[in-house]
Amino acid sequence: MKKLSSAAIREQFLRFFEAHGHVRVPSSSLIPGNDPTLLFTNSGMVQFKDTFLGLEQRPYTRATTAQKCLRVSGKHNDLEEVGPSPRHHTFFEMLGNFSFGDYFKAEAIQMAWELLTKVFELPVERLWFTVFEGDDEVPPDDEAAQLWVAAGADPDRVLRFGRKDNFWVMADTGPCGPCSEITIYVGDDLKAMSAQGVNSDDPNYIEIWNNVFMQYDRATMQPLPRPSVDTGMGLERMAMVMQGVHSTYDTDLFIPLIERQLALLGADESTYRAHVAPYRAVADHSRAVAFLIADGVLPGNTGRSYVLRRILRRAVYQGRTIGFEKPFLSEIVATVIEQMGGVYPELRERADFILETVDLEERQFLRTLSGGVSILNSVIERVRASGRTVIPGDDAFTLKDTYGFPLDLTQKIAAEYGLTVDEEGYERRMEEQRARGRRAAQFRRAADAEVWADIDLPPTRFTGYTAVSGSGTVQALVVAGDQVAEAIAGQQVQIALDSTPFYAESGGQIGDTGVLAGPRGRVRVEDVQRPVPGVIVHYGVVEEGTIAIHETVEAQVDSVRRAAIMRSHTATHLLHRALRDVLGEHAAQAGSLVAPDRLRFDFTHTRPVTPEQLREIERRVNAWIRADTPVAWQELQYQAAIEAGAIALFGEKYGDVVRMVTIGCVNGSDAPSPAALAERQQAGFTMCSRELCGGTHVGRSGEIGLFRIISESSVAAGVRRIEALTGAEAEQWVDAQIATLQEIAARVGAPQPQLVERIEALIAELKQRQRALDELTARLARGNLEGLLANVQSVGDIRFLASQVEAPDAARLREMGDWLRDKLGSGVVVLATAIDGKAQILAMATPDLAGKRIHAGNLVKTLAPIVGGSGGGRPDMAQAGGRDVANIPKALEHVAAAIAAQAGV
Repeated sequence: MKKLSSAAIREQFLRFFEAHGHVRVPSSSLIPGNDPTLLFTNSGMVQFKDTFLGLEQRPYTRATTAQKCLRVSGKHNDLEEVGPSPRHHTFFEMLGNFSFGDYFKAEAIQMAWELLTKVFELPVERLWFTVFEGDDEVPPDDEAAQLWVAAGADPDRVLRFGRKDNFWVMADTGPCGPCSEITIYVGDDLKAMSAQGVNSDDPNYIEIWNNVFMQYDRATMQPLPRPSVDTGMGLERMAMVMQGVHSTYDTDLFIPLIERQLALLGADESTYRAHVAPYRAVADHSRAVAFLIADGVLPGNTGRSYVLRRILRRAVYQGRTIGFEKPFLSEIVATVIEQMGGVYPELRERADFILETVDLEERQFLRTLSGGVSILNSVIERVRASGRTVIPGDDAFTLKDTYGFPLDLTQKIAAEYGLTVDEEGYERRMEEQRARGRRAAQFRRAADAEVWADIDLPPTRFTGYTAVSGSGTVQALVVAGDQVAEAIAGQQVQIALDSTPFYAESGGQIGDTGVLAGPRGRVRVEDVQRPVPGVIVHYGVVEEGTIAIHETVEAQVDSVRRAAIMRSHTATHLLHRALRDVLGEHAAQAGSLVAPDRLRFDFTHTRPVTPEQLREIERRVNAWIRADTPVAWQELQYQAAIEAGAIALFGEKYGDVVRMVTIGCVNGSDAPSPAALAERQQAGFTMCSRELCGGTHVGRSGEIGLFRIISESSVAAGVRRIEALTGAEAEQWVDAQIATLQEIAARVGAPQPQLVERIEALIAELKQRQRALDELTARLARGNLEGLLANVQSVGDIRFLASQVEAPDAARLREMGDWLRDKLGSGVVVLATAIDGKAQILAMATPDLAGKRIHAGNLVKTLAPIVGGSGGGRPDMAQAGGRDVANIPKALEHVAAAIAAQAGV
């Protein structure tokens, strides 16, 4: 058997299938495009799901990939197993070959045999092959069994298993079929090898490859007209086999990450071997963290963001258990980037942002960890002292809700003390919180998707790139969730045409509005969506008459509104390019809204954009607008667009043929006006934007007119938001700002060029007058306070002053107390007043008495109940509040007795 590096295994696999007519397709994002059923891409076939379902066509029928995958929790992985287990992972790579109605079992099995035994030179005597044994619904897969034997397998090594192990189903509907798995025995003693070890928990039997044969329709279990093949080989497991080790963590995929940890800690391999689990967890989680952030996920509290936060924080906590006291994780992630960046360039392209995000999140968690551990330790002490073994769910919830301490970390620390957590109680409190914050959910789109999927229409032809009007034939009508033949006046209706100029909401651009006019009626279109891939549906109201299926209608988009949307959309591309140029390439789009009256752009950046940076971004966009560069688009292969420099958005799903929008990047065919040419020459930056985009745009940048940023803010950890206006909306905003400045200038009596100077002078004058007023007020107050000194009394040898005064707030009351205490020299001051209808009591003791004979905090605790309140504080100063203002005199009368009780006089 060859001994190959992981990089060699990956490359030899891909080259082998390329040589057999397969197209090498790049890995898709870890964020599945257009698949709400999946949190993360968890297998190689995910990016081809629509192809297998017949919803999209690709220009090839054979493909091979090395796919980034992530599996956390559920049936695919238990996060707590990562580290203790020698082979569990969150992030992994899946090598695969795919046939879309091309070859089937015969060729798939022959190629698998050739790759394993001839290219990888795996020993045949260690290989086992499994096929489906059949049941009442599906016959046994004798064909696959015979093909393995024909390829060269010993018939005794071809085993049969049931549905649990050897039958694959995508969902309740869609393709399904038997699968054939290849297992290798890695034990030292070949004589101990037996069929009983296959599909068992014996670690000496490793499943290295699964061939899925999609040959049935799940709904009817009838044979598919064009059966397909989906295979998956885990790179980590294959590297373990071919490098002759018994743990994936001992392969070249993980050793550099473990060695980096040891180097940072100044430890050796013996230290690692004594504590393998945390070192492995850090290594695994570092890979997941790097790839998730590279694909646009940022730490947060919901969905994918929460998964990332949980993985990252678990890595940090595991690192603490092996000796890391300061932030360290970005160092390990940097090793991931160095190791994997050649194969996955997005790691290197976003390296600085990835490392900065990791460091910020780790530092934030360390602060959380410090406070949370202290609180948790108190809870653990209380539980153990009571003789119980379960931490109440209420305490676990408080740790999460108040201190940001995750449940799984609470459980892990509790387990170290032999305790468990009441998960049911915790979940009950979480559900109560969710219920309080839950708003009425909108299920329209989910329900619509079901309806339109059942109707099963061919894709709508979109003509809106070059037209805002056109005719189309009504293909289907839906009213109140039901397909109908006709809709009448007053009804809310959904309409699909065979051809339409209406743009359906997508990529941040909102849907068009307008009118559909038929021979017998008229519909006002209020929104346009794509409830299922390829089908454009118009949502509206029948304003007059009726509209029926198969009628031809004239479709007219609101062209003024569309033009405004186009200005906003093109401006969004210019803004995106300017952000990357000014802030760095990490400033990638994280969301957007393109509307006729405004645009909103979310982007990844860890700190506020400075005013100077905002001005430079706005300057660049407006210079680009004045330069009047052409806006063009073309359809081309995805890889060709990427190689041309086009920006692909993280999390978006792209087909093999994409639409690339280019702004600027001027070639000789452009003939700008002299003014536009001068603007380009003076701008000081390259005007070139290329993005993959299906939206509508203006023909030249000059059509945008004007661009103005109106706000910049934070929307999530590591995500900033810019809101801006274009065209007439921007002009109106500028006019409003000018009008406001003119009004302010008129009110303060200064011309606009001197407005700032005049306002600063007014502020300085106001501050001076306030200081004078404060000084006068203090002088008057001191005059009144001096009169109070005549009311000083004594209890034994302790002098005290107890008086009701007038004070506007607690701060002024303390000032009065400070002055009287200093004047008293030695003694106790107790002042009371009414502030906002509530009683306030202040007690102060001079240094010679505080903490020795008098404790001000205990003094107010005695007085506070008299005014219906409570209080406390330090020995030298304390405050109390109460609701009963009328009892202030009674409380002051009690001061002497309270002092006497404390001092013992």
